[in-house]
Amino acid sequence: MAKTLTAQSVEKLKPNSTKRLELPDAVLPGLYLVIQPSGAKSWAVRYRHGGKSRKLTLGPYPALDLAVARERGRDALQTLALGRDPGREKTEASRRARDKVPEQDQVSAVVNNFIERHARPKTKERSAEEAERIFRKHVLPAWGQARVQDITRRDVLGLLDRLVDSGRPVLANRTLAHVRKFFNWCLDRSILDASPCARIAAPSVEKSRDRVLSDAELRLVWQAAKGVGPPFGPFVELLVLTGQRRDEVAGMRWSELNAEATAWTIPGERTKNSETHNVPLTDAGQAVLNGIPRLAGSDLVFTTTGTTPISGYSNAKERLDSTMLKIASDEVSASGSPQNSAIPPWRLHDIRRTAASGMARLGTPIHIIEAILNHRSGQVSGVAAIYNRHNYFPEKRKALEAWADFVAALVTDQPARNIIAPPHRR
Repeated sequence: MAKTLTAQSVEKLKPNSTKRLELPDAVLPGLYLVIQPSGAKSWAVRYRHGGKSRKLTLGPYPALDLAVARERGRDALQTLALGRDPGREKTEASRRARDKVPEQDQVSAVVNNFIERHARPKTKERSAEEAERIFRKHVLPAWGQARVQDITRRDVLGLLDRLVDSGRPVLANRTLAHVRKFFNWCLDRSILDASPCARIAAPSVEKSRDRVLSDAELRLVWQAAKGVGPPFGPFVELLVLTGQRRDEVAGMRWSELNAEATAWTIPGERTKNSETHNVPLTDAGQAVLNGIPRLAGSDLVFTTTGTTPISGYSNAKERLDSTMLKIASDEVSASGSPQNSAIPPWRLHDIRRTAASGMARLGTPIHIIEAILNHRSGQVSGVAAIYNRHNYFPEKRKALEAWADFVAALVTDQPARNIIAPPHRR
């Protein structure tokens, strides 16, 4: 039932945490106050034209207060009374206004310039690709033809609200990060005098993961990798044995290995911190590499095309999970145990955390683990990091050899009753 809205009630109305609210105004039938779960408020008019229900968004609150919203709502309803569609007329007016924007000032043109002059040459390939994808898919459809100087803080908040309301809060955080960087670049280029992202906080709180595979789960991962076969199976095995990042292992090149394949040098352009990273390869790691068929004319270790590293991680991970579940189920059946063989959800990145935790359990000092992981910050930082240029390569080799021995012992011992052991936590 419609209630008379007042300036005080509009200010005090609270959002519903799970759904959007539309509150009708008793004074002007057809006028609604829209409240998003995020707390953002706006005004809209609902009407019928040509036998169809339509909605006209008037603008955000508090930029439009109750009095102005009623005035604009009356104008829209008067247009409707004359037989015209106020929503269509607003769209056409916006199009005409866009047509007057010089092309070089349109958001789409400035974004293209930003990607060519900043994202691609000055950030890592993966970051540049993510930025371009987010702009093309989520930002430009909303702002592409608008004048970059006309984008407001409310526009940014509205874009983020729509992503959060559609169930993609993490994407909203990523979008804010790239949009903020874009507008800061515009400031540096004197395209803008102020950034519309000022004082906008990340719309969602992201929880850091702490999932560590149990010994039994790690054994299943290794056995399943053997069952899946190349290229994804050996790729997972090297993830386990080296503890390196997914994309760094996937992009491994034969030319990055030394002559004896006892060391792998990841160049700075492929590492997260842009520093060259030397990874000792244990006997177990060398055995994995020796079993990988090499494509003629290709320098890539893990590839199906010869020209690009492996991708399609989701599908490959599903095959790995299915193989793990089958192995677990067979072992439970063989043992006669009534225990459930289900495996809690996990990600490929959890292998890196598992390797680090496992080496810590074996007594590896934390600064050696961080050296293996190629972490900048940690136990050796500040002045100590400046003067301590030892790369800990012998210590890293010793730690990875101990870890490889542990994994080998784990794989040869198959106690079915421990398949679903609780994961270790750091």
